[in-house]
Amino acid sequence: MPIYTFDTSVIIAYKVREVPKNFLLSAVVIAELTAGTLDDSIRKDYEAIRRDAINLNAFIIPTSDDWLTSSRILFWLSQGRRKKSGGKAPKLVAGASQRMFLDALIVVSARRAGATVVTNDWDDFKAIQYYCPVKLIRGSDFF
Repeated sequence: MPIYTFDTSVIIAYKVREVPKNFLLSAVVIAELTAGTLDDSIRKDYEAIRRDAINLNAFIIPTSDDWLTSSRILFWLSQGRRKKSGGKAPKLVAGASQRMFLDALIVVSARRAGATVVTNDWDDFKAIQYYCPVKLIRGSDFF
Protein backbone atom coordinates (compact mmCIF):
# COMPACT_ATOMS: atom_id res chain seq x y z
CA MET A 1 0.00 0.00 0.00
CA PRO A 2 1.44 3.41 -0.96
CA ILE A 3 2.31 5.88 1.76
CA TYR A 4 1.57 9.58 1.30
CA THR A 5 2.52 12.89 2.85
CA PHE A 6 0.94 16.25 2.12
CA ASP A 7 2.65 19.52 1.34
CA THR A 8 1.42 22.52 3.32
CA SER A 9 -0.49 23.83 0.31
CA VAL A 10 -2.63 20.68 0.21
CA ILE A 11 -3.52 20.78 3.90
CA ILE A 12 -4.61 24.41 3.54
CA ALA A 13 -6.49 23.97 0.25
CA TYR A 14 -8.37 20.84 1.30
CA LYS A 15 -8.72 21.79 4.99
CA VAL A 16 -7.20 18.52 6.17
CA ARG A 17 -7.80 18.15 9.92
CA GLU A 18 -7.26 14.42 10.45
CA VAL A 19 -4.36 12.13 9.65
CA PRO A 20 -5.63 9.62 7.07
CA LYS A 21 -4.50 5.98 6.97
CA ASN A 22 -1.30 5.21 5.02
CA PHE A 23 -0.17 8.77 5.73
CA LEU A 24 2.96 10.31 7.23
CA LEU A 25 2.87 13.86 8.53
CA SER A 26 5.92 16.06 7.97
CA ALA A 27 7.31 18.05 10.89
CA VAL A 28 8.18 20.74 8.33
CA VAL A 29 4.55 21.03 7.25
CA ILE A 30 3.33 21.28 10.84
CA ALA A 31 5.92 24.01 11.50
CA GLU A 32 4.76 25.98 8.45
CA LEU A 33 1.10 25.59 9.35
CA THR A 34 1.55 26.48 13.00
CA ALA A 35 3.71 29.53 12.24
CA GLY A 36 1.27 30.81 9.64
CA THR A 37 -2.04 30.43 11.42
CA LEU A 38 -3.88 33.49 12.67
CA ASP A 39 -6.37 31.60 14.84
CA ASP A 40 -5.47 29.93 18.13
CA SER A 41 -8.09 27.20 17.72
CA ILE A 42 -6.63 26.21 14.35
CA ARG A 43 -3.14 26.20 15.89
CA LYS A 44 -4.44 23.80 18.53
CA ASP A 45 -5.94 21.62 15.78
CA TYR A 46 -2.54 21.42 14.07
CA GLU A 47 -0.85 20.54 17.34
CA ALA A 48 -3.45 17.80 17.92
CA ILE A 49 -2.81 16.42 14.43
CA ARG A 50 0.90 16.41 15.25
CA ARG A 51 0.32 14.51 18.53
CA ASP A 52 -1.86 11.97 16.72
CA ALA A 53 0.80 11.43 14.05
CA ILE A 54 3.50 10.95 16.67
CA ASN A 55 1.32 8.47 18.59
CA LEU A 56 0.69 6.55 15.36
CA ASN A 57 4.40 6.56 14.51
CA ALA A 58 3.43 8.50 11.39
CA PHE A 59 5.60 11.60 11.82
CA ILE A 60 8.50 12.47 9.50
CA ILE A 61 11.26 14.40 11.25
CA PRO A 62 14.09 15.58 8.99
CA THR A 63 17.53 14.25 9.87
CA SER A 64 20.79 16.16 9.67
CA ASP A 65 21.45 14.43 6.32
CA ASP A 66 18.04 15.63 5.08
CA TRP A 67 19.02 19.20 5.95
CA LEU A 68 22.33 18.86 4.12
CA THR A 69 20.74 17.32 1.03
CA SER A 70 18.10 20.05 0.97
CA SER A 71 20.78 22.75 1.08
CA ARG A 72 22.56 21.05 -1.82
CA ILE A 73 19.35 20.99 -3.83
CA LEU A 74 18.87 24.71 -3.23
CA PHE A 75 22.47 25.30 -4.33
CA TRP A 76 21.92 23.27 -7.52
CA LEU A 77 18.66 25.09 -8.27
CA SER A 78 20.44 28.41 -7.79
CA GLN A 79 23.28 27.33 -10.07
CA GLY A 80 20.74 26.32 -12.71
CA ARG A 81 19.03 29.73 -12.55
CA ARG A 82 22.40 31.44 -12.78
CA LYS A 83 23.46 29.36 -15.78
CA LYS A 84 20.11 29.87 -17.51
CA SER A 85 20.36 33.65 -17.16
CA GLY A 86 23.90 33.92 -18.48
CA GLY A 87 25.92 33.92 -15.29
CA LYS A 88 23.94 36.09 -12.92
CA ALA A 89 21.15 34.60 -10.84
CA PRO A 90 17.89 36.50 -11.22
CA LYS A 91 16.46 38.17 -8.11
CA LEU A 92 13.91 36.04 -6.28
CA VAL A 93 10.70 37.22 -4.69
CA ALA A 94 11.17 37.86 -0.96
CA GLY A 95 10.96 34.60 0.97
CA ALA A 96 11.08 32.39 -2.15
CA SER A 97 14.41 30.80 -1.24
CA GLN A 98 13.22 29.95 2.28
CA ARG A 99 9.96 28.44 1.00
CA MET A 100 11.84 26.41 -1.61
CA PHE A 101 14.24 25.17 1.06
CA LEU A 102 11.34 23.98 3.22
CA ASP A 103 9.79 22.28 0.18
CA ALA A 104 13.11 20.55 -0.50
CA LEU A 105 13.23 19.42 3.13
CA ILE A 106 9.72 17.95 2.76
CA VAL A 107 10.77 16.11 -0.41
CA VAL A 108 14.06 14.77 0.93
CA SER A 109 12.58 13.53 4.20
CA ALA A 110 9.55 12.04 2.37
CA ARG A 111 11.86 10.12 0.05
CA ARG A 112 13.77 8.74 3.04
CA ALA A 113 10.45 7.64 4.57
CA GLY A 114 9.26 6.09 1.30
CA ALA A 115 6.30 8.47 0.96
CA THR A 116 4.71 10.01 -2.12
CA VAL A 117 4.32 13.80 -1.80
CA VAL A 118 0.90 15.27 -2.57
CA THR A 119 1.25 18.94 -3.52
CA ASN A 120 -0.48 21.89 -5.15
CA ASP A 121 2.90 23.60 -5.74
CA TRP A 122 3.63 21.37 -8.71
CA ASP A 123 6.29 23.43 -10.49
CA ASP A 124 8.42 23.94 -7.38
CA PHE A 125 8.23 20.29 -6.40
CA LYS A 126 9.00 19.13 -9.95
CA ALA A 127 12.13 21.31 -9.91
CA ILE A 128 13.20 19.73 -6.61
CA GLN A 129 12.33 16.24 -7.90
CA TYR A 130 14.98 16.64 -10.62
CA TYR A 131 17.64 16.46 -7.88
CA CYS A 132 15.79 14.18 -5.46
CA PRO A 133 13.76 11.44 -7.12
CA VAL A 134 10.50 11.16 -5.20
CA LYS A 135 6.97 10.31 -6.30
CA LEU A 136 4.70 13.34 -6.63
CA ILE A 137 0.94 13.63 -7.03
CA ARG A 138 -1.10 16.76 -7.63
CA GLY A 139 -3.55 17.55 -4.86
CA SER A 140 -6.38 17.66 -7.39
CA ASP A 141 -5.56 14.10 -8.47
CA PHE A 142 -5.48 12.83 -4.87
CA PHE A 143 -8.73 14.36 -3.58
